[in-house]
Amino acid sequence: MAELKSADFPWSPTRQTVHLCLDMQGLFAPGGAWPTPWMLQVLPNILQIAAHGAERTIFTRFVPPQVSSDARGTWRHYYDLHEETTREKLDPAALDLLKPLAEFVPPAVVIDKPVYSAFLGSSLRQTLMQRGADGLIITGAETDVCVLATVLDAVDLGYPVYVVTDAVCGSTDLSHDAVLTLYRTRFYQQVQTLTTDALLALWPAN
Repeated sequence: MAELKSADFPWSPTRQTVHLCLDMQGLFAPGGAWPTPWMLQVLPNILQIAAHGAERTIFTRFVPPQVSSDARGTWRHYYDLHEETTREKLDPAALDLLKPLAEFVPPAVVIDKPVYSAFLGSSLRQTLMQRGADGLIITGAETDVCVLATVLDAVDLGYPVYVVTDAVCGSTDLSHDAVLTLYRTRFYQQVQTLTTDALLALWPAN
């Protein structure tokens, strides 16, 4: 089984590397409509990373449609099954970032997205180009859904990707571990997995 070696991943984060924190919202917090059990456990690590580079941090919010009929294709079917998560039914506060993270905005910014990948239906790609981003540090939720979709799109766009293993969380340990294994064994030349401490030792401070 192939594992990451330093020679296989020749990049390191720079001051132009952007921290992209996905969907750390009430919607996915314990007690939310789509609870992610480990969210509060990884929050302290995400806070450290955001504090290290607040001006280089972008938070995303997953924003469902107003009603299911506003969605397209299989998404319409999805929201027919989960009507309680449409904005018509959902408490608007559920879409807010967790309060400790919201305090970084500004200088951090928030970008809304309608689907799993942060690159689709959003201004993310344009924002990264405007900033001259040379890589992405990925944290947030969920490891096996929005994080995975965003990482694969970032890889296709050519960005070196740094997935912070103790700053991402999923709904199940099994799928969380499976996705991290996938990065290490199939994408190790384009995706580096590392801990918060290892990242902060590499990423230059503001």
